Amino acid sequence: MIKPRKILFRHSIIDDWNLIRSRSRSGSFVIRHSLRTVLALALLTGGLSLSAQAELPSGTSTLGGTGPLKDEINADLQEHVNKGLKWLAQNQGEDGNFGDGGITGLAGLAFLASGSTPGEGPYGKNAARALDYVLKNCQESGMASQEMYGHGFATLFLAEAYGMAPRDDVKERLQKAVRLIEHAQNPQGGWRYQPVPIDADTSVTIAQVMALRAARNAGIKVQKLVIDKAIDYVKKAQEPDGGFRYTLDSAGSAFPRSAGGVAVLYYSGIYQGNEINAGIKYLQQHLPGKGENIATGHFFYGNYYGTQANFMAGGAAWKLWWPAVREALIKRQGTDGSWNGEASAQYATSMALIILQIPNRYLPILQK
Repeated sequence: MIKPRKILFRHSIIDDWNLIRSRSRSGSFVIRHSLRTVLALALLTGGLSLSAQAELPSGTSTLGGTGPLKDEINADLQEHVNKGLKWLAQNQGEDGNFGDGGITGLAGLAFLASGSTPGEGPYGKNAARALDYVLKNCQESGMASQEMYGHGFATLFLAEAYGMAPRDDVKERLQKAVRLIEHAQNPQGGWRYQPVPIDADTSVTIAQVMALRAARNAGIKVQKLVIDKAIDYVKKAQEPDGGFRYTLDSAGSAFPRSAGGVAVLYYSGIYQGNEINAGIKYLQQHLPGKGENIATGHFFYGNYYGTQANFMAGGAAWKLWWPAVREALIKRQGTDGSWNGEASAQYATSMALIILQIPNRYLPILQK
């Protein structure tokens, strides 16, 4: 039995879910629920009354609290995922790295998304070694990577790992990483590549908001003013077509950063309204395997966020998006189990595995 896991529903913490994880014959982990968990699920899915339930938009499923929907995960998909995980594990550096702190954080998230936790599960050793690498390379200032973009991913990994298996050393580094993000926020409410409060762009800002949300979910204090200013920045970056511009003083939407913008709206607690409706409509015009989605030089980055956004949207949006992204990624996988593109094979493979394992619903950040 593991310690009670803190699940964030809107802005409240539910501490008594008492998830019990046991190993199945296949070696994967099965989530079983205590009586309190069943009651909590009943509240979330409408079996009992809960005032916060009314805040969810119509057609949005409480995906974070339920198991996979029909046909989301099948034997063929699992085979591709297993090959990818095996390749990733075999290509881990001797010191636990997969590149810099940001890419190592993404690889760690891929292992966590499979059901393993640091030191536990089929890829528990790999996750633990990735965590140790990130911890060892965190600077005293709190910087966990070479620049803020990677720092956001590394901090997200620290937060997810801490939420699954609390450790004092992880908490200490996570708190410092969060403080650095807070201090580096510029007056507009965003962030840029260097940890100084001067400039900002939508892409780097999205990575910091994700990290802060995950840290807050794990019980780390995050300044409300920082969150409020960041949400305001992201909202101001949205274009009339539902997409997002690169900086506040630029113009024009692009799929990759727009996918991140919509995802961050959800992670900021905005589950309905014009911003969400326009954003999802924009993403649905860029389904995986078509147009800008397939042609962009940021395919994995865009679909990493686009899949999370449509997952959070649920309903018809998810039913259209999931088969499309699943097929697109399977077609791109190499015979050795890896994916190639953008920063490195380790980066692309980590991103692809996180996307394909989102229906597992193991990562705390995916829970509303």
